[in-house]
Amino acid sequence: MRKVKLFIATSLDGFIAQPNDDLSFLKLVEKEGEDYGYTAFTSTVDTIIIGRKTYDYVVKEIGASHYDNGKRDVYVVTRTDRPDSGRIKFYSGSLVDLIAKLKSKKGKDIYCDGGAEVVNELLKNDLIDELTISIVPILVGNGTRLFKEGRPEQLLEFVSAKTFDTGLVQLYYKRKKI
Repeated sequence: MRKVKLFIATSLDGFIAQPNDDLSFLKLVEKEGEDYGYTAFTSTVDTIIIGRKTYDYVVKEIGASHYDNGKRDVYVVTRTDRPDSGRIKFYSGSLVDLIAKLKSKKGKDIYCDGGAEVVNELLKNDLIDELTISIVPILVGNGTRLFKEGRPEQLLEFVSAKTFDTGLVQLYYKRKKI
């Protein structure tokens, strides 16, 4: 069965964005030729789930081709209906229902690319199977927290940790079924 995988970066103090959805602190660890395993990771998925704010930021900063490359289905979770564009679908229904539908289909795994509301809704419903969390060596102080309160406790199985010369540390966990 397909798995839902989170691959995300956070500051050491647990923020995935600074105020005003600013992700510029991620540039601190940009290095020519280093993608922190992103290419290898994305080769294991054929579907992306992403929140609308994160989607809009990436399209503005990197360009629409980052997602709209024709290689995978993209579900942008939004409260506002928008017309689909190629393999990009704007989805305003139940995230639980979407995951059930996607998991019932054949294919590669499903990549959750954020943001915090999507991640926490998935966690609240125990729907994330694997977590790859890259920690950027900065304390940003405030912004959007990766993990919000109000979700159930979940046990994780440590798989690996990798360090990089930029100071980034990448942690990989699998959900531990009890």
